[in-house]
Amino acid sequence: MGGDAREPRAPEMDAELRLDGNAAAGALEELFAFEVTAAVATCEGCGRETAVGALDAYDLEMGVVLRCPGCDGVMIRAARGRGAWSVEMRGVRVLQVKTPR
Repeated sequence: MGGDAREPRAPEMDAELRLDGNAAAGALEELFAFEVTAAVATCEGCGRETAVGALDAYDLEMGVVLRCPGCDGVMIRAARGRGAWSVEMRGVRVLQVKTPR
């Protein structure tokens, strides 16, 4: 399958369901309105589940690096520059966010 992890979809289903990202605004607003340090991140390297607030943090001039306390793998990198933040979460397999009921 050429390394593409996406599952194939029927073309007619694609056309019927496809919208632009603005259609997800409500869900994304709910998702990103949370206390990030309480979210639980699963390490891509070792599978350990740790609250973001309990990750090992290295506060650097240009941003922050968060590492797994189990295997020391980099989980999150956040860099500040040109009036914006860039966040890379390649080391996070899953980020679990508890939503209020």
